[in-house]
Amino acid sequence: MLKIKVLGPGCANCKRVEQIARSEVEKLGVAAEIEKITDYAQIMAYGVMSTPGLVIDGKVVAYGRIPTNQEVTNWLIAAQN
Repeated sequence: MLKIKVLGPGCANCKRVEQIARSEVEKLGVAAEIEKITDYAQIMAYGVMSTPGLVIDGKVVAYGRIPTNQEVTNWLIAAQN
């Protein structure tokens, strides 16, 4: 099961990243656990200084922007291999 973390305080962009992640997980039929991290200390522990951030299986794949659906799909597929 993939562990996906959405990093951010809960702003509109953070919610959008979560929606994209959930949508692509569902589309691919991937087993994944999506967790929201809103604590700044935890966010900074990933080395992320600007939100939103997206972490897949412990690897920061995006931060400071909203990734495209295709990017998220590619990261999910890569994380399974």
